[in-house]
Amino acid sequence: MKKLRIFVSSVQKELEVERVAMAGWVSTDPQLADVCEVVLFEKEPLSGKRVIKPYLACLKTCDIYLLILDCEYGRPPEPLSATHEEYRVARERNMPQLVFIKGMSDVKREAKTKAFLDEIKGDGNVYKRFHDRLDLDPEVKKALKRVLSEEFNLAIENEVSEVDVTIEPASPFEQQALDISANELDGATSEKWLRSIKAVPDGRPLSKNGRLNALRQKGLVRLEGELFRTQASGLLFLGKDPSMHFPQCRVFADAFRGIVQDSTPADQVTFSGPAPVLVDQVWDFVQKNTRHPMRVVGFTRISLDEYPRETVREAVVNAVAHRDYEDSSRQILVRLFADRLEILSPGGLMRPLTVQKIKKGDCPPCSRNPVLGQYLNHLRLMDQRGSGIGRMKTAMLNHGLVAPEYDLADGYFRVTMKGPGSHLERLRVSEVASKQITASVEDQLTDRQRAVMHSLAKGDKVTSASCMENYGISRQAVNADFNKLLKFGLIRRAGAGRSTHYELITAR
Repeated sequence: MKKLRIFVSSVQKELEVERVAMAGWVSTDPQLADVCEVVLFEKEPLSGKRVIKPYLACLKTCDIYLLILDCEYGRPPEPLSATHEEYRVARERNMPQLVFIKGMSDVKREAKTKAFLDEIKGDGNVYKRFHDRLDLDPEVKKALKRVLSEEFNLAIENEVSEVDVTIEPASPFEQQALDISANELDGATSEKWLRSIKAVPDGRPLSKNGRLNALRQKGLVRLEGELFRTQASGLLFLGKDPSMHFPQCRVFADAFRGIVQDSTPADQVTFSGPAPVLVDQVWDFVQKNTRHPMRVVGFTRISLDEYPRETVREAVVNAVAHRDYEDSSRQILVRLFADRLEILSPGGLMRPLTVQKIKKGDCPPCSRNPVLGQYLNHLRLMDQRGSGIGRMKTAMLNHGLVAPEYDLADGYFRVTMKGPGSHLERLRVSEVASKQITASVEDQLTDRQRAVMHSLAKGDKVTSASCMENYGISRQAVNADFNKLLKFGLIRRAGAGRSTHYELITAR
């Protein structure tokens, strides 16, 4: 049976947390997951075709329309915002419509949002108000079950026996409201993240209150009286040292000289801090304790990594995002041996995933901690469409190594990456790194243009906005750099609109 598609319509940035949480609720609900799926337009794969309003094209492939309104109307290029357009198209198509309004009062809503709400009322739609995502969850599920029954003749029982449960619900751990000051969040990492997702204006100094209010809008902190308190998801993602309150939030990293554990590792480090920083720290640990043979390609001497960066980082991100945080007795383990690298994450796989499905590449997207996963996705540290396992395999094979192995060991989910051992000659120079640039062309590139090429070679996603931020230059200067690299045939433009980015043209 083909699943019914639920299109979630809202101002994306304003209600991003609610959108992601909703996808998590439905995908892990033992009753709803079998018959429907949430569609978040920003996570839909690109079709490759030029479409003037792709969000409307996406809506027309869906069966149920679900609208969430808060204060903002959106910034329309036309008289109507994208959300308002989506509502009208759903109405014209006679799609079942579910409407949820955040907040008990309409005082702070923008004028256009109030007019939009009046239109919804005038159309006879019944809507439900909610305070936050915690009370939105049961209301969404209840409304969906009613629509499935009334409109699609799909009877969903309110209760389900343990025998019938095949899908594990998302963990409630990350949704806790903690009695912990938001001062315990790392200011520099918080500001970097907020700027990377355009949640605060570019180029302007950000005050502490400005930063905390921006984090509040993203659901990472809350305001109680005059004090900012952190949510559990905020502490996990941006906490200076989450292990001060939750000891399980540490990463134990050990590098052994041989192929078995011993009591005297060559290097041993304990990491605790903001999730994005943890990923970098583990990669640095692996780099420090592995070999880096040199290869000469064209006019460049290339230092190879013993393990591909993409696979290691993806494995660490998955461990941080999907581990069982309710298990307070165990930490993430990183074990580096002479012949392999192991990353162990506390907790088994979420049902219905199995090791066999992962080995086959049959990995539907699901997360034990969907909100934390979304935050990591903001920094392009993980993909939430379930493609990470495939990318890890491809990166290992392209590096001259075998595909990662997966198993369950003593209550941990373990990823094992087998290295080259004594055969360093197996390591391959990637196609990206091996692209040869003639001396005459290389001589015409500026240091900044070489830096852009280096970022692309590392696999970073490079956009106009990222270059403006990283190098502190104007859009005009960025365009000049890209135009030169395009002229020399070194890169190509990919995507369209806000999704526009640049890629290296690899050798044939």
